[in-house]
Amino acid sequence: MARKPVYKVIFQNQGRIFEIYARSVHQGGMFGFIEVEKIIFGEKTTLVVDPSEENLKTEFRGVVRTYIPLHSIVRIDEVEREGAAKITEVSAKDSKIAPFPIYTRGQEDST
Repeated sequence: MARKPVYKVIFQNQGRIFEIYARSVHQGGMFGFIEVEKIIFGEKTTLVVDPSEENLKTEFRGVVRTYIPLHSIVRIDEVEREGAAKITEVSAKDSKIAPFPIYTRGQEDST
């Protein structure tokens, strides 16, 4: 029996880094967006509750599919199994992640 792929998607949004796991990741019908479906969260069988994962569950409650802007994606990996989903707060001075520069037609180079 073929194993279903699991993807780890890391993206930035409003000064935070999100790390989520999903069964389906692909370029969607909307230009410039990555479509993420079937988001996976940890099992509720453990007694320890991760507040970061609980915040993610709340954020994505009722979401069937989410569209993430291409320039917000940091990394997408196909992994063996899902891990703990989390949100990490990032201050501007600590951040080593810069948005991918997107140039549009007619934009002048300032150098």
